[in-house]
Amino acid sequence: MNIAVVGTGYVGLVTGACFAEMGNTVTCVDVDSKKIEGLKQGKLPIYEPGLDNIVINNYNTGRLLFTTSLPDAMTQADMLFIAVGTPPGEDGSADLKYVLAVAKEIGQNLDRYSIIVDKSTVPVGTADKVAAIIQAELDARGVQIEFDVVSNPEFLKEGAAVDDFMSPDRIVVGTASARAQERMADLYAPFVRNHPRTLFMGVRDAEMTKYAANAMLATKISFMNEIANLCERLGVDVENVRLGIGSDQRIGFHFIYSGCGYGGSCFPKDVKALIQMANKIDFDPKLLNAVEARNNAQKHRLFEKIVESFGTDLTGKTFAVWGLAFKPGTDDMREAPSKVLIERLIQAGAKIKAYDPVAMKVARDEFPAKFFDEGSLALAEGQYEAAIDADALVLVTEWKPFRHPDFKALKRLLAQPIIFDGRNQYDPKQMKRDGFSYVGIGR
Repeated sequence: MNIAVVGTGYVGLVTGACFAEMGNTVTCVDVDSKKIEGLKQGKLPIYEPGLDNIVINNYNTGRLLFTTSLPDAMTQADMLFIAVGTPPGEDGSADLKYVLAVAKEIGQNLDRYSIIVDKSTVPVGTADKVAAIIQAELDARGVQIEFDVVSNPEFLKEGAAVDDFMSPDRIVVGTASARAQERMADLYAPFVRNHPRTLFMGVRDAEMTKYAANAMLATKISFMNEIANLCERLGVDVENVRLGIGSDQRIGFHFIYSGCGYGGSCFPKDVKALIQMANKIDFDPKLLNAVEARNNAQKHRLFEKIVESFGTDLTGKTFAVWGLAFKPGTDDMREAPSKVLIERLIQAGAKIKAYDPVAMKVARDEFPAKFFDEGSLALAEGQYEAAIDADALVLVTEWKPFRHPDFKALKRLLAQPIIFDGRNQYDPKQMKRDGFSYVGIGR
């Protein structure tokens, strides 16, 4: 098939590359000419394991193309995927200006039947808006061209996006068109050949499914963090509680790890957007409000624990921070707990030496330049370099190299053998045996 994918972020680039990997001819479109030129040279704008090889190989074979011109991409494509950003507005609702701008341009250039696929995470009713805009442009041109708008939400985990796309646990397609359903089933057939998992439903059903999925996962995380805070006050180890409830198949172990809060480009944004959707129809989303409030509070727990140990004035103290990305496997720092922690520590007078395996370059743009210029924040060359003469080590992101470090070396390097474990990676009993003062979450 000939496909055009508009947007070359996480969703768009992974979608385009994986479709090309299955033999389709895909043109990825982006208004950022610098990004497009970089992609042509094999320079990816994001870090995602395994994606670079797929992009480079398919570009070299001619199955994956890059352009800044949507009209050019539309000349051959008969399926158009909209995968642009839907950032939160001031009130937390999803901003659809990029999605609707693409719809307008599609309507201005459509010349034959096409399927327009909403791949971006969009509020319920967006497909109707996209269809209305395209139809308005066709009417303005005085032409009659059939088209279908389909909702096909993504369920990709950053750090495992390629595997998720190539071996999906389910594919959700929202459409009322038999013609579109047949084409979408054909497109995804190679991805579900051995395990058919394509769910066809109404367009609005599909749009809601994406938000409901992310909200459920966010709820599990916030629930466990709520339990962790309760455990601390009752003298209970939340890790034992996690094992106890996770063994129940109705609950499972996924997303019940307590920690210093969730971040990233999906959960925070989508929970806020779902809350705003509810508010607009005069429905009070009590549970979702609680999920968001717990997560916002949880991002401050590490700082609060540090203050409990060192006092409110941290002038003269230096802290080593392991992990800057919101989770392992990505360089994404959007809504990352590390940002809240570092900013609060610096405000209290502390200095930070931070290290992350892949997010160091991104960190330069995420923090104010004055942090670096004034010496409040330094980026170390390695995880042990960050620990040299630090008053404590703070684990924020559970990258694999941090999971079983050389504790003897750490004890020698740190000015004080104190570890604040924001992901409950380490065994408190072992830490005590090794001579560390250990502080976890809910332990």
